[in-house]
Amino acid sequence: MSEREKEKKNKTAASPDDREGMEQVERDEATGTDRGVGPEEHRKKKSKEELIHEQEKAIAEREKEIGELKDRLLYQQAEFENFKKLKAKEKQEALRFGNETMVKEILPVIDNLERAIDHASKTGEAKAIVEGVELTLSGLLKVLERFGVQRVEAQGKKFDPNLHEAVYEEERKDVAPGTVVGELQRGYIMDGRLLRPAMVSVAKKPQTE
Repeated sequence: MSEREKEKKNKTAASPDDREGMEQVERDEATGTDRGVGPEEHRKKKSKEELIHEQEKAIAEREKEIGELKDRLLYQQAEFENFKKLKAKEKQEALRFGNETMVKEILPVIDNLERAIDHASKTGEAKAIVEGVELTLSGLLKVLERFGVQRVEAQGKKFDPNLHEAVYEEERKDVAPGTVVGELQRGYIMDGRLLRPAMVSVAKKPQTE
């Protein structure tokens, strides 16, 4: 006799109350309901599980938002540091080259002094004036040196397009081609930055020997 037939026989032999209890057990087993736990308790249990799940989901979302905010904060801090470095560099550049305009205005004065000295020395006139102008020029150059201004070396140097501006070429046998043989206007540098190039003439190889 099978188990099913035995259960059926026992149920037939049992009293009405027992049969009702056995049927309830079968219904509980079929629906997965624990015996002794009513529908209200099951709803409460389900509600608690759903609430815990929702809270866990909300916590995960908040943690994600916090992580994104941290990333944005780090990015903004990096941007701010770059901005500070840029401003500090600009300030440093302004301090170093703040007198650049003034120096450029002074340079033509130096040119005129040099021309006057050159002319007077060639004609032999007003020797005393020449000496006075030379002293003035020397003092002015010393002032500029204190501000970081220096002359560009040109005469006798190899032509450098970064420092020199070639006005014309001269055929010369006594010097190597590309050598600066004449200086029409002085060039100046301020703290390593070129204010203006030296205007020069450059030697080239003669076309015919």
